[in-house]
Amino acid sequence: MTDPLTPVLTKRWLSPNSWRLETYERLEGYTALRKALAGTPEQLVQLIKDAGLRGRGGAGFPAGVKWSFMPPNEDKPHYLVINADEGEPGTCKDIPLMMADPHSLIEGCVIAAYAMRSHRCFIYVRGEALHCIRRLNSAVREAYQAGYLGKNILGAGFDLDITVHAGAGAYICGEETALLDSLEGRRGQPRLKPPFPAAAGLYAAPTTVNNVETIASAPYIVNGGADWFRKMGREKSPGPKIYSISGHVEHPGQYEAPLGTTLRELLDLAGGMKDSIPLKFWTPGGSSTPLFTPEHLDVPLDFEGAAEAGSMLGTTAVQVFNETVSVPWAVMKWTKFYEHESCGKCTPCREGTYWLAHILERMVAGRGTKEDIDTLLDVCDNILGRAFCALGDGAVSPITSGIKYFRDEFLALCEQQGDQGAEPQLVGAQA
Repeated sequence: MTDPLTPVLTKRWLSPNSWRLETYERLEGYTALRKALAGTPEQLVQLIKDAGLRGRGGAGFPAGVKWSFMPPNEDKPHYLVINADEGEPGTCKDIPLMMADPHSLIEGCVIAAYAMRSHRCFIYVRGEALHCIRRLNSAVREAYQAGYLGKNILGAGFDLDITVHAGAGAYICGEETALLDSLEGRRGQPRLKPPFPAAAGLYAAPTTVNNVETIASAPYIVNGGADWFRKMGREKSPGPKIYSISGHVEHPGQYEAPLGTTLRELLDLAGGMKDSIPLKFWTPGGSSTPLFTPEHLDVPLDFEGAAEAGSMLGTTAVQVFNETVSVPWAVMKWTKFYEHESCGKCTPCREGTYWLAHILERMVAGRGTKEDIDTLLDVCDNILGRAFCALGDGAVSPITSGIKYFRDEFLALCEQQGDQGAEPQLVGAQA
């Protein structure tokens, strides 16, 4: 890890009543907004570009470039949509951020909306997170009462309204165009692109969709400057990041660290492996990213480092599994999730996830055949790059990487065929 990081995104989380406007204002809250409104939208977009802020929702697309796609003319309404539909297994960073420090998101929304000449913002929150929705709504009311939202914000002549929208519990709505369809009142299914949201998004108007953590980073960049932001992280992936660490560690939770931090360093922060049972496998960015093993302990967890090692940074949902866990069992559990959450729009994903889950359930029950491994890989090959959206690609990642690193475990299950009701050699720790 680089020099020990003074908390940035999480610095208010442990303050008493951290979610209240009074606490937020006492700890530099809304000072960045005043500074931003004193500049021009073009200056703000350039600042975000210079800082190198990349999307924290998984894709890592440069946020400043994304903001610049918004057309300068206002013949149509411009919309800012915040993707807070956090449904990736293992991902738990946006909801804690909104619970502990909702005003950092709201201030970021006003700054981003001003930069993109948007006067309407929607925060799309996962419907199951009722506590988070209530807290966000309370924070939005406080911001309206204090003059940070509504008409003529802080006397700058800029207007913005924010609506907190509760989703309907579909994982697919984390995909930005499916989210937009859901926001419009339709069934959440991904749209064909192009047109991209920047040209025709919400209500066929120019729209920018950003992740919660991305937008919440904007006030700190405005106050600290691009050079300050680049002092953290790595050259191509600068800034701080919230890593969600779950599974077999002593202290699961959210840990803020510079981008490029390794799992070895994160394990130190989390108190090491639980009960000192050795690490077996882990995910760097949620269940839709290819698995890593102990040999990847020192891989820099930024966008380039994870990709060069054969996986993806994703949402930095670090799921840690020790030697008591069966890889086929874990892969089966994830695959059943993707089967359930497939929207059914495209054949490769709809049919493929069904057959993947069906085969894996049979294998974990001890009734597999050696041919099943080839069949799994063949089905994965017919899904990868052929599905309508990224859900299909994510569904095959744990299977292909699991077989790549732990083929012997899959073979061991196949050898148990004939033993009626035979149990796998390893079982899931939570089974």
